Amino acid sequence: GKPGAVPSLAEGRIARHLGWSHQARPADDLIRKCVAWTWRVKLSLSTERDLFARLREAAEQVAIKVFADNLRDLLLAAPAGPKAVMGLDPGIRTGVKVAVVDPTGKLLDTATVYPHEPRRDWEGSIATLGALCLKHGVQLIAIGNGTASRETDKLAADLIKRLADRGLTPQKVVVSEAGASVYSASEFASQEMPDVDVSLRGAASIARRLQDPLAELVKIDPKSIGVGQYQHDVNQSELARTLDAVVEDCVNAVGVDLNTASAPLLARVSGLSGTVAKSVVRWREAHGAFQSRQDLLKVTGLGAKTFEQSAGFLRIRGGDNPLDMT
Repeated sequence: GKPGAVPSLAEGRIARHLGWSHQARPADDLIRKCVAWTWRVKLSLSTERDLFARLREAAEQVAIKVFADNLRDLLLAAPAGPKAVMGLDPGIRTGVKVAVVDPTGKLLDTATVYPHEPRRDWEGSIATLGALCLKHGVQLIAIGNGTASRETDKLAADLIKRLADRGLTPQKVVVSEAGASVYSASEFASQEMPDVDVSLRGAASIARRLQDPLAELVKIDPKSIGVGQYQHDVNQSELARTLDAVVEDCVNAVGVDLNTASAPLLARVSGLSGTVAKSVVRWREAHGAFQSRQDLLKVTGLGAKTFEQSAGFLRIRGGDNPLDMT
């Protein structure tokens, strides 16, 4: 600064560090200027950058942790179990998409009804849904929580009231439809339901995620499930790694039903790669259900080492050995 100007606290520190003070010698004004510039141009800027980088890093870690916790809660939501479910993907002008799946999650029937604006075909919708429920013995109705969810919930309530007279008493549950549209358009969905319209695949996904949220949500990229904050602002590779670890933890904590699991779910089991998971599904399609864990060794590409790593996380219900359930 100018001669006689009060130096800032930081400049005073730098001066003390140098063991220098202004004593009105010929070069002192120049040295004071150098000290002031050192702080203003070099040190203060780099210190500020460093502090902000550290703060951002800490904030990112918290954001990723929030995302991971939310994802874990969603994946470990209680499954409704093997029941016939009707999935309703609500919409206004495009209509409500309907899909019925059997207790194992196989798609049985689809439809589209238009109970809301502009068609307001309430009675026709009730008739279509009622016929589907009676035909397939629907026990649960899963309603997506998107646009027109409340109105569709009313429709389901009216339907349940009328079905009670016919001796059928399904229950309705609102489920998160986050990521359903991403799944519908994915390559995996087109392999699973090749002849089904994209918009109807979403309704099937909504029905299945009530039966078993973990098995269904594993098919979707965790970032598309939409339960995190600032997910595009944080370190993407760190986020992907953390979320993948959460999915794997959840799958291995719960265990996987070997006879109903899809390839993407099996691929998350420790020790099983994507290729081996596909082989397991192919073996099951060719030979029917696995009767014991030992049958796994008959699958091509699944050797003793892989068996050792994965068998403990694979359950078999109603097989030869009751311990295979655990």
